[in-house]
Amino acid sequence: MTVRVAFTSGFARRYTGGTRDFDIEARNLRGVVREMDRLFPGLAHALEEETTVAIDGELYEIDFTQPVKDGGEVFFIPKIEGG
Repeated sequence: MTVRVAFTSGFARRYTGGTRDFDIEARNLRGVVREMDRLFPGLAHALEEETTVAIDGELYEIDFTQPVKDGGEVFFIPKIEGG
């Protein structure tokens, strides 16, 4: 299953050398995070701690069992902190 993974430009500058979009093979969110960590070692920790995820436009907390669809999109959104 091929999934499009997308990041905001700021997140991409910090972690992926500015590349915002990736097409990867995964069946669920765990597979997405593993593959991104394989491409960019250490990225899994940042994804888990610093982002919320939208799968096909619907927001989720990081739930590794969440399935992804062939041709779907996974968009990692930096968390907003307030005080």
